Amino acid sequence: MKNNVIGNKVYIFNESGKFRLPHKKVKNIINLVLKDNKIDNASVNVIYCNDLQIHKINKDFLNHDYPTDIITFPIDDDPLIYEMYISIDTAINNAEYYNVSLSDEILRLAAHGSLHIIGYNDISDAERAIMQSKEDYYLHQIMV
Repeated sequence: MKNNVIGNKVYIFNESGKFRLPHKKVKNIINLVLKDNKIDNASVNVIYCNDLQIHKINKDFLNHDYPTDIITFPIDDDPLIYEMYISIDTAINNAEYYNVSLSDEILRLAAHGSLHIIGYNDISDAERAIMQSKEDYYLHQIMV
């Protein structure tokens, strides 16, 4: 029996050990990306984790032996169900490197993961440029 998701649902689970993370804005940006792309029947679980957790996920499921900032997994396609793992440790490092707030970096990662959900990839330089442009667009929409 299929799950019956009605409307888009975003759930956030904080397993990172860090607090004061932008739950509401993350939900807003994910919902905006989905809505703008005519997706109205999805469920997304966002799991804030640490580098050790995401490293294990990256190694076990993607055969990459390093931590990363975000991993987005499809769980089901009818209805659309995804899990999005965001490493808060790496987000902190990225925020310092790019001189942005942690909240803004987490929002960028949530937008990035949402773009993967709707079919964007970031394998080539051209694909990364398109995704970055889309991330910037959605960040601007949330910030106004």
